[in-house]
Amino acid sequence: IYSSVGLEGSLLFYTHRCGHCQRLAPEYEAAATRLKGTVSLAKVDCTVSSETCGRFGVSGYPTLKIFRNGEEASSYEGPRTADGIVSYMKKQVGPSSVPLRSEADLNSFINTFDASVVGFFSGTESPQLAEFLKASSALRDSYRFAHSTDLRIGCVLLIRPPHLNSKFEESVVKFTESFSTYSLRTFIKDNIFGLCPHLNSENRDILRASDLLTAYYDVDYVRNPKGTNYWRNRVMKVATQFQSRGLTFAVADWEEFQEELEEEFGLGLSDGGELPVITIRTRAGHKYIMQEEFTRDGKSLENFLEDYFAGRLKRYVKSEPIPESNDGPVKVLVADTFEEIVNNPEKDVLVEFYAPWCGHCKNLEPKYTELGEKLSGNPNIVIAKMDATANDVPPNYDVQGFPTIYFAPAGQKDQPRKYEGGREVIDFISYLKKEATNPLVLHTSRDDL
Repeated sequence: IYSSVGLEGSLLFYTHRCGHCQRLAPEYEAAATRLKGTVSLAKVDCTVSSETCGRFGVSGYPTLKIFRNGEEASSYEGPRTADGIVSYMKKQVGPSSVPLRSEADLNSFINTFDASVVGFFSGTESPQLAEFLKASSALRDSYRFAHSTDLRIGCVLLIRPPHLNSKFEESVVKFTESFSTYSLRTFIKDNIFGLCPHLNSENRDILRASDLLTAYYDVDYVRNPKGTNYWRNRVMKVATQFQSRGLTFAVADWEEFQEELEEEFGLGLSDGGELPVITIRTRAGHKYIMQEEFTRDGKSLENFLEDYFAGRLKRYVKSEPIPESNDGPVKVLVADTFEEIVNNPEKDVLVEFYAPWCGHCKNLEPKYTELGEKLSGNPNIVIAKMDATANDVPPNYDVQGFPTIYFAPAGQKDQPRKYEGGREVIDFISYLKKEATNPLVLHTSRDDL
């Protein structure tokens, strides 16, 4: 990795003790190798150069910053993979909007796998060009801009990448609002993906901010663009009938998302094939799988969507098998029994979400079991636990780390409370004495006397 940042480049601030830094390091180094001669990537070890890190206001790790002409320009907000870093940093090179001198320049610029925003203006002194350049400078991290100054009127077009052109939507969209960074950003955001984009590792977070239907199959726009668009067009034909109902559509490569499909939808290698596999994932975390085989006329997809919007579909929930016996002091939850046990309106429930590999969870286990034993005679309260890696966690439980503990009081199951107290038995009992709906009944042994 380079020892200094050139005209355009990125600087990584890290420490050796940081786990996230260790995971990022090989991706960053691979990106640096691929960008050599184009963009400089450098790094600073903040355990050694604390003064430098302090000068740039670094308070967490890893921190990445963009530099231009040796000066800090902005924070790096892009992906943390080698491919993502390369793509993101290439957009930092040169002017924020590429000047177009000829029709050949235009054709070369738009012949890419990303959408292009192109402005046409009456001359270099055009006030509209000035606003366009301000917007392109602010948005260059996310979008591609170019401009020409050979026309008499101002006009901005969003041009979709050629490989995604389809008879089901316009390949060029005209910007009709007054010029400002805000209005241009809104226009691009509303139109950049079109009716049915190609979902990949770089845009997945943006697309999944909406309720999303995805068709997974052998998507390969490099080696088989015709075959890829054959299925995409069949998805788009149906999507045109439902596009105003709040659902976003996309196609994605089965192989790229294979591990995720198995983890989140229980779909293994045997489920993939020539025909697209259809899933829906909503912002609330609800998941659906189209059970009927995809038909070339689109009828099965149409039926699936009609059932979805009518509320007739059964959600897919990842769940371990229901335990044959569950008589221990700590009730074992799986996703399929969560509703029955935790959402029982007459009982208070304390739930631990854990992971089998979590050291803190293993340390908590004997104390949590002791708590269950002390409350085993209490008919109004349940102590429970669930493996959050093998079961879907309900959307109203925010589980970011392990163990995470929630209290679901009787009669208020839609408002579970995150437990933030100590992890000793006495801490849990003190909490439950305050929060329990009914007075706590403790089972005491001779050892407690």
